[in-house]
Amino acid sequence: MEKKLNIRNSLSMAGAFVAWIIGSGFATGQEVLQFFTSYGYQSFFVVAINLVGFVLIGYLLMQTGYDHRALRHFNHYTFYCGPKLGRFYNLASTGILLLLLPVLLSGAGATIEEYFGFSKPLGSAIMALLILTAYLSGFDRLIKIVSSLGPMIIGFSLVVGLITILRDFSRFSEISTYAAALRSKQTSAHWCISGLLYLGLNLFPGSTFITRLGMAGVTYREVRVGAFLGAGCLMLSVAVVNTAILLHGNVTAALDIPVLYLAGRISTVLGAVFAIVLTLGIFSSSAVIMWSICSRFSRLDRRGEIIVAASIMILGYIISLFPFGQLISTFYPIIGYIGLVFLSCVIYRGLRRPSTSKAGNSPKIP
Repeated sequence: MEKKLNIRNSLSMAGAFVAWIIGSGFATGQEVLQFFTSYGYQSFFVVAINLVGFVLIGYLLMQTGYDHRALRHFNHYTFYCGPKLGRFYNLASTGILLLLLPVLLSGAGATIEEYFGFSKPLGSAIMALLILTAYLSGFDRLIKIVSSLGPMIIGFSLVVGLITILRDFSRFSEISTYAAALRSKQTSAHWCISGLLYLGLNLFPGSTFITRLGMAGVTYREVRVGAFLGAGCLMLSVAVVNTAILLHGNVTAALDIPVLYLAGRISTVLGAVFAIVLTLGIFSSSAVIMWSICSRFSRLDRRGEIIVAASIMILGYIISLFPFGQLISTFYPIIGYIGLVFLSCVIYRGLRRPSTSKAGNSPKIP
C-alpha cells in the first residue's frame, strides 16, 4: 500500500521543475515574446499546447526517474531512444549547453545596457569574467546562494505581469493592430510549430534534471502531483507574462528585455531592483551551465582545466556579441527541432510501457 501523500515534497518538486525551466531566459521576456507573444491572440493557443505538453512529458520524465530510482547510473537518453540515438543525444546535450552559454552572456550585456547604460560588450565581458572567476575559484557556496534567486525572478516577473494586466487590460482589443510589429519576432511560420519548438527547447536540455527529480520522490503519487503542479504553475506564469507583453506589443516587439521595460513603467525603483536580480539570475544560470560543460573534462590537471574553461568562456563571449534577440531566434529553434525527436521517443516509450512504480519495482533497461 502506497504511503500518504507528502504535499510539501510535491511542492518542492514542482518548484524545482518551474525554476529549472523558467530560468533567466523567461524572466527577460524575450523567449515569451518570440515563441508566444509574436503570434498575437493565437499565442494563447501556444500556451494551451505547452500546458498539455509539459504536463504529459514532464510527468513521463519524472515517472521514469522514479521507476529507476534504484539505478545509480541510469541514462534516460538510451532508455528512451535506444543505444545509437541515445548516444547522439548524450553528446548533443553538451553542444546544447555550449549554445546556451553565449545567449545568457548576451542577455546579461543587454540587461546592463538597457537599464544601466553601459555598452553591451562591456556588460557581457564583466559577466564572463565573473563566471570564469567563480568557476576557477570553486565558489560552491556562492553559487548555491545566487541560485536561490530563481524563485525571486519568477516572483518579480509575475508581479510585473499581473500589475501590467490590471492597469492596461483595456488595450486588449488593440492587440490585432500590433500584428505587423510582432510578426518579425516569430520563430516559425505557424503558431502550432512554435508551441512544439518551445517544448523541445525546454524539455530536452532539462530532461536530465527532471528525471533526477523523479528519482528523489518518495512515492509515485508524490511524483505525479509534483509534475502536474509544476507544469500548471509554469504555464500560468507564461500566460501572465505573455499577456502583459502582448498589451504593449507595439513597443515590446523592438526590445531585448521587454519585462524590464514593463517593470520600469510601473516604478523606476522596481525596474532597478528587477535589473539587478535578473543580472544575478543570469550569472547563476550561466555558472551552472559552465560547471556542466567543464565537468566533461574532469580528468584534466589544473592547468588543463584553466585552459579549457578560459577557451570556452572566450568563445562564448565572442558569440555573445551578436544581438540577444538574434541569438535566441537563431539557436533556440535549432535546439527545439533537435529536442522534438527526443520528445517523440519519450512519448512513444512512456505511453506504451506498463508502469511498475506502484509495485515499487524498477524495470530493467533494455
